[in-house]
Amino acid sequence: MKMSAMGWITFVLVIIGALNWGLVGFFEWDLVKAIFGDMTTASRVVYDLVGLSALWLIVSAMMKGSEE
Repeated sequence: MKMSAMGWITFVLVIIGALNWGLVGFFEWDLVKAIFGDMTTASRVVYDLVGLSALWLIVSAMMKGSEE
């Protein structure tokens, strides 16, 4: 199965978000906060992009499921 460019971008962003949550859960350390600051515009953009990527993947999966 080939993924589109948007598919790869969203996949990578969701993986980054999942790894960040793993760091928060296991070590109480937020990588995004460490890099961009606590709720700065840049960190909010990263969180927004990760969330939108997850929504994109969910909708894409549902649409592919309905095609079968």
